Amino acid sequence: MAVYTEISESQINGFLEQYDIGELHALKGIAEGVENSNYLLTTDAGPYILTLYEKRVNEADLPFFLGLMEHLADNGVNCPQPVAMTNGEYLSRLADRPAAIISYLDGFSVRRPKPSHCKQVGAALARMHMASTRFPLSRKNALTVDDWRPLFEMSGSRTDEVSPGLAKMISTELDFLEKQWPHTLPRGVIHADLFPDNVFFLKGELSGIIDFYFGCNDLLAYDLAICINAWCFEPDHSFNVTKAKALVKGYRQVRDLSAEELESLPVLCRGSALRFLLTRLYDWLNVPPGALVVPKDPSEYIAKLKFHQSVGSPEEYGIHD
Repeated sequence: MAVYTEISESQINGFLEQYDIGELHALKGIAEGVENSNYLLTTDAGPYILTLYEKRVNEADLPFFLGLMEHLADNGVNCPQPVAMTNGEYLSRLADRPAAIISYLDGFSVRRPKPSHCKQVGAALARMHMASTRFPLSRKNALTVDDWRPLFEMSGSRTDEVSPGLAKMISTELDFLEKQWPHTLPRGVIHADLFPDNVFFLKGELSGIIDFYFGCNDLLAYDLAICINAWCFEPDHSFNVTKAKALVKGYRQVRDLSAEELESLPVLCRGSALRFLLTRLYDWLNVPPGALVVPKDPSEYIAKLKFHQSVGSPEEYGIHD
């Protein structure tokens, strides 16, 4: 359960005095998520999401995250909006944590996405990329290609505890990606974590995108590669080419991809797979005693990386120029 910080009734009532959303009706912890403490907050004005930002989130980044949500919502992207306090600010403190109230979004995430879901996700991602071109703030991606080797070294000699030979596989892949990574493709604000649990649907239609706390500036096509890894594999880790074709088609209907972006997709998919393998590897090997969150198994991304290593061209994903 992703509630690291417990809140008393007196604490939340005092916190709500800063807002004009009425009195407290209910407060319930939300199990999803691994970075922050999230609560479903209900007041006289209706339901909201209360987020307490934990130690893994840099407080200096919060104006970027909250400002991005406001900007995207103002530009036609369905996403939650931060709720302003009576002083006009979005960010406060609760239980010695930075905290904000975010508008509630109707819908639910899908466990087994269909091609129709994937197509809508591709279109929504492209709309986000287009809308964010006018966003005035920027944030460096803290988990891009230059950061992967230091992250790998944090797992170090324990890597092979997860799978024999994994350390050599990762080291070889890092050598490849550091040499082949494209740096001149179109850049902008990316979501960087658009997994199925961060997209809501209602009656088969995409109702919104949530959780922008990995948002940053990077290659736009890299964001698409993250989505290919997140949406286009089956539970047995086999690749679903129909879903990939639908995802990319949805994206290109809103924002077309250049020939260079298309050609770079196999490398970008390999990089995306390695990035999530490395973070899951570290979390798997460093579970703190008494942790309430079960770390995600890195073996899923070992399988995905091996698949992408076998791909020689975007056509093998079912993608054609």
